[in-house]
Order: sequence, then structure tokens, then C-alpha cells
Amino acid sequence: MDRCEIVHDNFLRRVAARDLPPGRAPSGPLPPTLAVSLYRSGCLSRALDRQSRAMQRAGQGFYTIGSSGHEGLAAVAAALRPTDIAFLHYRDAAFQIARAEQVPGQTIARDMLLSFASSSEDPISGGRHKVLGSRALMIPPQTSTIASHLPKAVGAAYSIGAARRHRPEHAILPDDAIAYCSFGDASANHSTAQGAFNAAQWTSYQSVPLPLLFACEDNGIGISTKTPSGWIAATFGNRPGLKYFACDGLDLYDTYATALAAAEYVRSRRKPAFLHIRTIRLYGHAGADMPTTYLSREEVEAEEANDPLLHSVRLLDQAGALTPDQALAIYQETGARVARVAAEAVTRPRLKTASQVMASITPPRRENRPTNGPSPQAREQAFGADLKAMIEPQIMSRLINWALTDLMLTHPEIVMMGEDVGRKGGVYGVTQKLTQRFGPDRMIDTLLDEQSILGLAIGMAQNGFVPMPEIQFLAYVHNAEDQIRGEAATLPFFSNGQFTNPMVIRIAGLGYQKGFGGQFHNDNSLAVLRDIPGVILAVPSNGADAAMMLRECVRLAREEQRVVVFVEPIALYPMRDLHADKDGAWMRRYPDPSQTIRLGEVGISGEGTDLAIVTFGNGCYLSHQARPELEVAGLKTRIIDTRWLSPLPKDALTEAVKGCKHILIVDETRHTGGVAEGLMAHFHEAAPGIPLARLTAEDSFIATGPAYAATMPSKDQILTAARALTGAK
Repeated sequence: MDRCEIVHDNFLRRVAARDLPPGRAPSGPLPPTLAVSLYRSGCLSRALDRQSRAMQRAGQGFYTIGSSGHEGLAAVAAALRPTDIAFLHYRDAAFQIARAEQVPGQTIARDMLLSFASSSEDPISGGRHKVLGSRALMIPPQTSTIASHLPKAVGAAYSIGAARRHRPEHAILPDDAIAYCSFGDASANHSTAQGAFNAAQWTSYQSVPLPLLFACEDNGIGISTKTPSGWIAATFGNRPGLKYFACDGLDLYDTYATALAAAEYVRSRRKPAFLHIRTIRLYGHAGADMPTTYLSREEVEAEEANDPLLHSVRLLDQAGALTPDQALAIYQETGARVARVAAEAVTRPRLKTASQVMASITPPRRENRPTNGPSPQAREQAFGADLKAMIEPQIMSRLINWALTDLMLTHPEIVMMGEDVGRKGGVYGVTQKLTQRFGPDRMIDTLLDEQSILGLAIGMAQNGFVPMPEIQFLAYVHNAEDQIRGEAATLPFFSNGQFTNPMVIRIAGLGYQKGFGGQFHNDNSLAVLRDIPGVILAVPSNGADAAMMLRECVRLAREEQRVVVFVEPIALYPMRDLHADKDGAWMRRYPDPSQTIRLGEVGISGEGTDLAIVTFGNGCYLSHQARPELEVAGLKTRIIDTRWLSPLPKDALTEAVKGCKHILIVDETRHTGGVAEGLMAHFHEAAPGIPLARLTAEDSFIATGPAYAATMPSKDQILTAARALTGAK
């Protein structure tokens, strides 16, 4: 017999026989009416687990990771407020059910069954995934939540304190809210989780407000790998800056009292805490998992004998809140009701087409209060002597700095965060003076952990801020890329646009730095960013474009709630000259703050029709270096700066090459997986018959020293490729 049915039959038999597991007597502040309500939540969670397996067997349901054994989390929900944002472990159905009891008008059983059935009427994901989550309950959806949600929980908690000091227009959390984040004992070992704990402790140690309650649901096993006995208590019981609480999740009374105390500590002290909840896992990891393949039958049966619902029946009886017969009736009535609702839920419509599935990749637009920008007096106070310098051509890094200043003056909800962005002004000085102009609340010097930097941004974005996190080097984003892919980009998709985390991620990247850093400071791979659905990737090639594109990136985040990655070519930060020493030909004047380059707008330099060079970033600089010699060779050349690399501005590119006889793609990323692959495919489809060629970087890492550019396109290689393509001498 399936373990699910064994546990069910055991419950019916043991309650009827008054054969209940021993334990402590009920004590604490849990009132009888609430205790019964929490038991009902546990019964509904259990019934939903059984129903999900029945639906799967019938081909009507598609997800069977259940919450059986974790029903005690209903008591944690009762100890919190429904306005406390909750990032939930996937075994927390009882938490969501109990929270639904705190908010009028909820139909939680039907909602969750629609999710099991992948119905397009599922109110949280619209049928895209079985997720816990609800906008009305302030529960952003999570998918597998193997610790990836912990960094953004830190960010959300930080945002509450930040919003107290300066409340953004689109803030959604009350000033006295806390952030709650639950996870399993196995996930607590993940490097992402450890980074989040450390970030919370690091913040708390400095007395920075961080009202965050971590909750570890310790059932002693991760799929089939056991957690060493006592490991969680030993490793979290005495961490600086992180108050430790522990309770027995099989005991509703103990769990409620302890969670109430932990929540009060976090709310009143504005400091993080760690709530260690003992639970058990019934049935195995998921429907297809047979626990007896890796646990002895004696171990499995011992866990089943400790069923938390059986403990609840005993406790409620001892407290005089509910007799065993009444408890059994509630359990049976709940199961019957779930079966009735499920029979209707499986008939509801499902997603069928690609367009339906993809409809929520792009978040909905939102209205913002109008702004006329900063006053002349505010700009004069912020910029000081820099105002006079704006009439002169400047290098890219300085123009980006000025653009950031104007944007932060215009939009007070913008915050920046990253290692060294504050007092130092960044590794390359791009954010110099911004701390003096806007203060440490808006220029946040973080610890050295890219996952924590991005998590801080994601969490703050969910509470109305427009974060601009900085990653020092493109190579450093790879150890935190899942924060963009698995968290930031998926939030609107899995919430049907109800939750968003708009931001502009600034990354210093690409190659051509002379003799500095090698691969770890010269990374020319953008593939990891280009294949994330919904993420916009922008790469400027000169300072004026950088300023105008950055303004558009902020507009996209503020108004269209997009996640934007803005990669700034490091080698072009200080670039002054183009053809000769001190010619100053690559510097630009600061464009008026009203000027922008819209998403999908490409740059076109020249009107030549013999050759179109399609490129971006450093490739644009090199192509301009090569153009005079191409013109001498008789090739009238047009240089097209793609600017927006994801999504590719296909219509604009097609229009830009019209009338050209040849197309040469100059791509500083790698031959395999590089931008040129997408560009080549596009022009083959959109401009058939036009001779095409591509010049790319080699499939190689980048060396330090004299060979710093040996694997990437050069001016001479552009000349050679152009001549080969066109037949010019």
C-alpha cells in the first residue's frame, strides 16, 4: 500500500481507538478557538496532499511534493501578521492555509487545487507552476526554493527599515512589518543560504535594522540524505547577531508560543532571528519517491507513528478544545470537501499556447507619480563644479557618473548597492561622489558576496525601491547568476505579474583591459545573461550613449517593472582617443537629461552601402578605428551599434542594413554562444542573399599581460575580414 494511504488509515484507526502518541501537556498562550482553527488548517493541508496524489494517478494533477509532517507551520502563520511578507518553503501549505484564515474572502482549498491541476484560473501562477503564493496573503511565489530565496528575504527585511527612513511610492510593506523566510534543514547547508545568514548577521552586527525571521523546518532529511543529529542546533545555536529559538513542530502549543516570542523579538528589536522547528517528513520526498528504498521500514514506521495530526488530537483533547471524535469528524469532512472541490477544479481550463504561457514573462506596466526632474538649484548643489565641465567632452566613466547623479536626483526611490560603490566610488571611480551627494542610505556598501548584493536588490525591489546593484566584474556574476535567472526573472512569470522586482543591474565587463586581471577581470561571455527570458541586456559603446541608455534602463525598471542588465565595457571607461594620441575622438559631451535612447533603438554611423558592420561595445570602437582604411580601400562603410543585445532589436537592425551590399558582424564575445550567432541567424532570415560574415573572439579565456587581446577581434582583423567578404584590395 502507498505510504500516503498507510498514514491515512493509521490516523483513522488510532484516533478512533484513542491510541495517541505521548507528549507534553498543552501550555502557553494559544487560545482554544485558534487551536482548533490551526488543526483544521493541518487537516486541509493533509487532505490536499492526498488529493494531489490521487489527481496525479488520474492524470489530472502534476505535482506531489507535499507538506505532510509540517502541519505545525500553521501555528507559525498564526503568530505572524498577514502583512508580514513570507518567502515559503515548498512544504508550507499549512502556513498558507492558516494565513488565509487571517484574511477575509479567501478560497484557499480551491485555489490550491487549481494550482495542482495547472489550471489557468490558478490565482497565483495562472497555471504555470504549482507554487505556494498569494498577493492577498503577501506570499510571493517560490518554485523549488533550494535556498535561492534567502538572499532576497534579507533584502526585503532591509527594505522595511529603509522605507521607514524614506518610503518609496510603490512600497507594499508596513513600517512595522517583518520578513519571514522558511526552508528545510538540507537547504540550510547550501552556499546561498550560508551567504544569506552571514549577510543578515553582518548587517545585524552593525546595528542596522533587519527585521527578519528565518525558520528552519528540520525534518532530518534532504530527499534521501540524512542531516546529522543535532547539526542545525549546533551550527545555529550561538551565531553572533542571530538570535536562536527552537520549538517542537509536532506541538501546536509550543510552536505557537515560540514563534510568537521570535516574531516579537524581531519586530521590536528590528534584528534577525532563527527559528528552529522540529518536524517530520511523511511519505517521502514526492509522489514518485519510495522512502523505504533508502530508509529502513522501522524508521519509516517510527516517523509515521509520530504523525503531528495525532499529536494535535491529543493536545486539543487535553486542553478541552476538541474531543477526539470531533477531531476525527473534522478530518473526514475536510477530506470529503477537498475531493468535491477537486472534481470541479480539474475541469477548469489550462494553458494551451506559447503566447498564453509567455504572457507573464514581461511584467505589467505601472503608473508613477509624474516628475519634472531636479530643479536647477538641486543639480547645482549636487554637481558643484562638475556642471561647468559638462560643456567639455568627457570619458565614459564620468558621463555614467553624471547620469546616475541626475537619475538619483529625479527618482528618490533609486538605491545603489555593491562592494565598494560608496566611499571608494567603485573600482573604476564610476560612483565617486555619489555617497556625498545622496548618503549611505542610498549608496549601500555591501559585504563581498554577489548573491547577497543581488538578493538585497531583489528584496528591496519588491517593496517599491528601484535598485541599481553593481557587480564589480562580469566574471563575478556567474557565482550569483541564479539570483537573476531563478529569482528576479521568474517572479512575474510565476505570479502572473502580481509580484515584481524591477531593477537595473550594472556590471563592469568585457575585455581589452591592457595587462590587467586576465579572465577574472576581462570576461567576454554574455551568453548566461542573454538566454534568461524577460531580462533586458544593454551594452553601450561610448559615454553619451551610456548616459542616454541608462536613463532608458531606469525608465524600463520604474514604468515597465523590468529586470535590466547594463554591462559597461571596462576598457572604454577611460577611452579618450580613437585614431591618434590626444585626438580625444572617443570622448563625448554629456547629453541633456531629457535625452534618451529607447529600447530597440540602434546607432547608425555613416551612410555607406558597400559594407555594414554590425557590432556593439568595444567592437564599435574598433570598427570606427578601421573605417578610414576601409574607405581608402573603396569601401563606403556604415557602422551599426546594436546597443540592445537581449532582446535583439531585430526590426531596427533589418532597417539599418537596408541597401548595404555586405554585412560583417564584429562580436567581441566568443565564437560559440556569442552574440554573433543570433545576429547571423537573424540576417540570414531577414536579409537573404546579402553576403554575410562574422568576426568573433576565440573560444578561449583571456590572458593577463601582453596577450590580453590576442583572442579577441582587432582593428587589423576587421580590415582583413572586410576585404575577404567584399573582395576589396
